[in-house]
Amino acid sequence: MNMAAFAACIWVIASAIVAFLPMRRQYFPGILLLIAAPVIIVWLGYAYGWLIAVVGLFGFVSMFRNPLIYIYRRLRGETPEVPK
Repeated sequence: MNMAAFAACIWVIASAIVAFLPMRRQYFPGILLLIAAPVIIVWLGYAYGWLIAVVGLFGFVSMFRNPLIYIYRRLRGETPEVPK
């Protein structure tokens, strides 16, 4: 297993651990994971091919769908609903 796959595995474990934290403590590590994900996906694509990168992208979007929808709506100028 090369370093790209190892980094992806560590990212998945870290995101699962962050999901168990209380919501107020999820923001900072969640943002770091959100920023690191595209880098790791591109790295996986470079190491293993575009199909693996697409699978990683689908996994990323499924795990971070609510923050991504929020960011998308903010970029479009809408006032998104904030989950309570």
